[in-house]
Amino acid sequence: MNLDLLFVGTGGSAPTARRGLPALLLQRGGEHVLIDCGEGTQRQLMRSSGLVELDLVLITHQHTDHWLGLPGLLKTLDLREREAPLTVAGPVGLAATVELIWKLAGPVRYPVAVRELEPYDQIERSGWAIDAIPVRHRGPALGYVVEEDNRPGRFDPERARELGITDVHDFGRLQRGETVGEVRPEQVLGPKRFGRKIVVSGDTRPCDAVREAAWRADVLVHEATFTGEQAERARQTGHSTAAQAAELADEADVGMLALTHLSARHRPSDALAEARAVFPDTVMPRDFDVIRVPFPERGDPVHAPGAGRPARRGPGAAASLDDPEADGDDAGPAERAANV
Repeated sequence: MNLDLLFVGTGGSAPTARRGLPALLLQRGGEHVLIDCGEGTQRQLMRSSGLVELDLVLITHQHTDHWLGLPGLLKTLDLREREAPLTVAGPVGLAATVELIWKLAGPVRYPVAVRELEPYDQIERSGWAIDAIPVRHRGPALGYVVEEDNRPGRFDPERARELGITDVHDFGRLQRGETVGEVRPEQVLGPKRFGRKIVVSGDTRPCDAVREAAWRADVLVHEATFTGEQAERARQTGHSTAAQAAELADEADVGMLALTHLSARHRPSDALAEARAVFPDTVMPRDFDVIRVPFPERGDPVHAPGAGRPARRGPGAAASLDDPEADGDDAGPAERAANV
């Protein structure tokens, strides 16, 4: 089963020509979960995955760059005659935000459930779960841990035959944990295999909750709003530097670090170099990049630049300012001077 992260928006506070505001689409099989919904998210989705059948939207905190795209997305789904229920979950205070949306934009016709999460609350899914963890930002803020259930060990058909099991239907029963005759599953199955784990920090200063939750995660998506020369500004505003994110990733022994929530104050290449000096397995996705997370026995996570973007029309199509392969700054001098 596929487990992919589509980086819908990778900027922070204000959009730039190449980076939209925070939004991350987690795709597991046919399930889709949106984490944060910055201004313009629905258009970014239309340019990549399309308006997929979301059933859960997670908000990390109440700052507007993380939820201002929600009114438009909710209303567009209504215009498309959505009938399926949708859950919007996030920290304490989210219910008041959604109530404000209804007052400003009007209600929708499909069911919308709002769930305010406390730290360490869990949202159970079929075969996996999402846990909320407390992070250190300004006001109530959460990160999210996406973790699959452990899987049964590899089935040994030769051993099963030696024990007298020859029917392929019985093979399936053993793999599902059932005893067949006098043969128990543990006699024909190897050690349990770990599920995959992804941790999303949201906006935060470096904190123990993220470090502990990210222990040996396949992928850690961590904000890197500032570079080291702006460490004091990061501390004051409840953000992290690229080096701090990398230090945390190294301490947690993660498989891959993906930096996001990038400020227009610095060149992304500088932040990436700063992080890789500490943790080499660091990537800095642009909008529409994808990280594919295979099962551990099938290899390491793969960063696929631009994989979420539809193919260009014809070989002569010109590169645009938001080309995921383009070099250079994400913003001009005026944008880099903006506050974050």
